[in-house]
Amino acid sequence: MAIDDDERELFRSSVGPVRRIQAERRHQPQPAARPVPAQRQADETAVLDEMAHGPIDFDHIESGEELQWLRPGMQKRIVKRLRRGHWRVQDEIDLHQMNTEAAANSIRTFIRLAERDGLSCVKIIHGKGLRSGPDGPRLKRLTARLLSRMSPVCAFSSAPAHDGGTGAVYVLLKPGR
Repeated sequence: MAIDDDERELFRSSVGPVRRIQAERRHQPQPAARPVPAQRQADETAVLDEMAHGPIDFDHIESGEELQWLRPGMQKRIVKRLRRGHWRVQDEIDLHQMNTEAAANSIRTFIRLAERDGLSCVKIIHGKGLRSGPDGPRLKRLTARLLSRMSPVCAFSSAPAHDGGTGAVYVLLKPGR
């Protein structure tokens, strides 16, 4: 629609003199959203889930590696709380200087007695295996393998540094009957 000269003059007389101003802000278009790598995120989630719930091969544990295990179906935060010392350690056993057979029998007996006595959290000191030679930390691997197969054990995790670190595990047991 074209504006005729009379309308233009009426507008200018109503508005008065005008001058063009410079705006300090300039409209900047928003950058395009970055693409979301959906497949990569799905793959990473699947790997983390498999690591958290898949079978664990305790035969390849190194001396400085932390142990951590949670019975399937239990809340993941239990392991974090166990690692941070949420439960008070009620008893402990030290496996130093034991051979694997003696250590295995000691662990079984210790867990059975802890369950009988209604204990909820115990500590097993297995050592870091620094003097185990080329076979690596045998007692550490043995402890992890046995605990993951024992029905009273809900979870276990390497202890904090002030309580043995990777040379000891806190073990959470099922609540007493």
